[in-house]
Amino acid sequence: MKKLVPLAKQSKRAQKEHNQSQRGDWGAVKPVLRVVESRKKYSRKRLKDADASARHEAD
Repeated sequence: MKKLVPLAKQSKRAQKEHNQSQRGDWGAVKPVLRVVESRKKYSRKRLKDADASARHEAD
């Protein structure tokens, strides 16, 4: 039977392998912060998009 050695007493390589095996995968989730911008804030892009959609709806 293999003796259990505490992780702190294992070699750095063994600790690294253990930690790597414990890490999961994000899958389809992107780990970037998603912040909803304030509607009160001035945004040229939002104004352009609103203008373009208004012109598109008029057609």
